[in-house]
Amino acid sequence: MSKFESDKSIWRYTFFSVLFSLVALGVVIKGGYIMTVERSYWMAVDSLRQPKSDTVAALRGNILAAGGQRLACNLPEYELRMDFVALKAGRADTLWHDSLGNDAKGLLDLCAGLHEIFPEKTADEFKEHLKVGYRQNSRYYPVVKGRVDYTTYQRVKNLPIFNLRPGVSGFVATRFMVRNHPYGSLCTSLIGGVHKSNGMASSGLELACDSFLRGKKGFKHYKKELNKWVSVNDSMAIDGNDVVTTIDVGIQDLAERALEKELRKDHAYTGVAIVMEVATGDIKAMVNLDLDRKTGKYYEGINHAISDYLEPGSVFKTASFLVALDDGKIDTSMTVDCSGGIREMYGAKMRDHNWTSGGYKTPLSVSQIMQKSSNIGVSVLIDRAYHSRPEDFVAGLHRLGIADNLDIHLKGYMKPRVRYPERDSYGHWTKNWSNTALPWMSIGYETNVPPISVLTFYNAIANNGVMVRPRFVKHIEKDGEIVQEFPVRVLRESIVKNQRALEQMQKILIDVVSHGLGKPAGSRSFLVAGKTGTAQKASGGSYNNGVTHYLLSFAGYFPADAPRYSCIVCIQKAGLPASGGQMSGQVFHDIAEGIMAKDIYYSAKGAHDIGEYSKMPDVKAGNLLAADYVLSHMGFSVDGGWQGTRPDGKPIWGLANRGKDCIRLRKSKGRSMRQMPDVRGMGARDAVYAIEARGAKVILNGRGKVYQQSKPAGRTIKKGEVITLHLS
Repeated sequence: MSKFESDKSIWRYTFFSVLFSLVALGVVIKGGYIMTVERSYWMAVDSLRQPKSDTVAALRGNILAAGGQRLACNLPEYELRMDFVALKAGRADTLWHDSLGNDAKGLLDLCAGLHEIFPEKTADEFKEHLKVGYRQNSRYYPVVKGRVDYTTYQRVKNLPIFNLRPGVSGFVATRFMVRNHPYGSLCTSLIGGVHKSNGMASSGLELACDSFLRGKKGFKHYKKELNKWVSVNDSMAIDGNDVVTTIDVGIQDLAERALEKELRKDHAYTGVAIVMEVATGDIKAMVNLDLDRKTGKYYEGINHAISDYLEPGSVFKTASFLVALDDGKIDTSMTVDCSGGIREMYGAKMRDHNWTSGGYKTPLSVSQIMQKSSNIGVSVLIDRAYHSRPEDFVAGLHRLGIADNLDIHLKGYMKPRVRYPERDSYGHWTKNWSNTALPWMSIGYETNVPPISVLTFYNAIANNGVMVRPRFVKHIEKDGEIVQEFPVRVLRESIVKNQRALEQMQKILIDVVSHGLGKPAGSRSFLVAGKTGTAQKASGGSYNNGVTHYLLSFAGYFPADAPRYSCIVCIQKAGLPASGGQMSGQVFHDIAEGIMAKDIYYSAKGAHDIGEYSKMPDVKAGNLLAADYVLSHMGFSVDGGWQGTRPDGKPIWGLANRGKDCIRLRKSKGRSMRQMPDVRGMGARDAVYAIEARGAKVILNGRGKVYQQSKPAGRTIKKGEVITLHLS
């Protein structure tokens, strides 16, 4: 009995072993089939089933001027596309063509509207373009190339067909937030840039303050509910903070216009102007203009104000004499005989600017040497005082702070280079020094000091010896609340040992402007102090490579009896004429006059004599809808308006005349989209819109109202034609 049961059990074990082995083999074969042959199918299924996750972009913070104006902010741009599958599914394709296949009125009206907004294409061209996407059954077909702004997007989405709800019309607009500069190129070398492709900061304050501006990304995932994907936020995005700068938009604009005017007159290729507030070191304006030789226009390019590693020239003489006065090596009673205009110094010739006419005929005092910017006078006195120990002179320069590293956290900043003399073990000069080094260093050569460092030094003189660090950012704020402040930072409590030496230099700098070469920088209304500079620029290690290049400078402060602002202007040009006083000094004068004029207080006494129209504002010609909206909401009486009910919509062009009790708005005669409009009297924004809506391009010269247009009104305007507008 036991033998029989044993045989039966072995048979059962064998059966199940074979069965399970076959099942296991089948599982392995099926698994291999899924992993190879069916892999792509199951991967697609998995992608539809698994929850999708994504990042939520944070909005970059704004860069604001000291007055709250936005220097850099985020504005939306839109890609306009068509989903023809959605159009057909929503049965809106009946607006595309009728039952016989003919073009429907909806399509024709849509294409006519697109042509009006984008005149570079005709209505027929738009129709053929859209039909290609319709035939291809495209789900992401571009309506126009590139991106459009918000105003254009609003006009497009209100066109026939596109104005239906998204699931029916097929119209798709994808929004992108891009960095925008509301003031155009104003101050862009300081503001810096952001790469459009990835949103990463590249330069300027955008890069220096990136940790404050960029914010923090959020995260979300998608899950399917009721057969629809919905997004669920895992963590909210935290938008960036706003950076409040020290820039004054009015002063920046004033400095840019004054500098560009002089650059054009002098045929110069680079210009810098910096305005600093004396007490705080706040940078109120920083202009960097380069000439585009192809177009003849000036643009904000490299930040020369912090990066130009050039020999400063005669503006450095102030530092040389201040060191000697502070050390007691010279006094204001000393004189130097500069007759002949040429003095040989250790085998090299030191020349004054008037050497060709025999130089100065009578001995010059210390003040007169500075007034006339005599190279001989400065180099002789400094060489006499420090020839045996030039290291004392260089130590004095470092004591003044002109060689300090200002620790400016802007890309491209170059700290000054004022080298110490070196001796070998026998007391002989090494290769870094020679007998001519001291005389030439005293007049601004053999050193490298960027404009921002020169200005910081002059600002310290204006500030009675207190040197403050240049400040570009006042504070960081979030939703109007200050989250971090950047206080005024004092670098040196005093740049001199002897306050009397500083007072003497302050008087000398006033004399330079009142009686010397700095007269063009002066004003009849207030005292100005400063120093001119005209230096040859080395090129390829030499100063004589065909055409001579010059660095022309003026550095100073105003009003000299109670300093509020310091300023430096640097101009680089090729060939003669070249004068720091006449050229850079003139820009300084224009900037100083403009700043001080803003602060003049006009008494209300006698205001009735101003004129009967003084209560009514002067309104530019242009879009009357916008003008009426603003005037009505400001409380002004408007005749011929629309009660301020429509701030936007299709523009209505016309003129605004100022009356005694109201502003009269009158529509002008309409012109076809192929004719040049009359934009005289309009502001730049309306004029550019009116012309570029007709397919032309606009070049602006000046600021204010348009007073002249290169093509007369009524003439046929061509696509791509360039129209020049002159404003004042």
